[in-house]
Amino acid sequence: MDEAELIARIEKSLARRGLATGNGIITGIGDDCAIFRPRSGDDLLFTTDQMHQDRHFTAATAAWQVGHTALARSLSDIAAMGGRPLFTIVALASNDPAWIDQFYAGFLALAEKHHVILAGGDLSSTPTPSCDVMVCGAVPRGRALLRSKARPGDTLYVSGPLGAAALALERGRPRLPAPQLAMGQTLYAQGVRCAMDLSDGLSIDLRRLCVASGVSAHLDSVPRARGASLHQALHGGEDYALLFTSRKPIPNAIAIGRITKSNPGEVFFDDRPLPPLGWDHYHEPSS
Repeated sequence: MDEAELIARIEKSLARRGLATGNGIITGIGDDCAIFRPRSGDDLLFTTDQMHQDRHFTAATAAWQVGHTALARSLSDIAAMGGRPLFTIVALASNDPAWIDQFYAGFLALAEKHHVILAGGDLSSTPTPSCDVMVCGAVPRGRALLRSKARPGDTLYVSGPLGAAALALERGRPRLPAPQLAMGQTLYAQGVRCAMDLSDGLSIDLRRLCVASGVSAHLDSVPRARGASLHQALHGGEDYALLFTSRKPIPNAIAIGRITKSNPGEVFFDDRPLPPLGWDHYHEPSS
């Protein structure tokens, strides 16, 4: 199978799923560039995430799982900003056409669920698979949820229990991430203005939020998924829950602490400093 045949197969799948045009995409795959016509009154959100074999997944990981996860990671960023996803562009490298087919099977199943148009991308033949997924979303002008909007006196919330992904990985059964797009848009509608997604672990991501907002945080409790340890819930990462602050109660969310005015970036749990032991590509934590 050559590149033209691979692209034709992808185009056929897009047409069958209704993901070739729409959401502002006038012309997608087939030209040198996609044509996008944004809606008046929107701010556009752009995010990208890479995945590489032997770094983010192994040779034993099913290609459809890689495809699902690759899109889910970027959709989670859109959710964290309170946005709605519009389209995606994918750069994919693999020398195995069957692997590529299965990658897109997982990728497009999730894209269809959230009606995300595949507007284009690039294919390359390499012995080790990798991908880079860009997603464009939109939010009403000036209303995106930002990490920098936490204020002393805010209550700190998460959208659900933590640690399930770390527990599943420990058991050798990686968990498929579920981007919380509906929750993100609910937060926007409820007047929340500060949020981020939990991809690298609560301890490190909360510190990032505090640094961005120039505040500190005190954790009172950490909700754990069934079977997860406290360490997994605090530092495990890959949960893709939403972390946010609010002055009023938010339905279907769990209060875990409060934002305070102290040294920017300081996080305390049970009144003791909490080290940021989550995932950092350039400073891998010890166990």
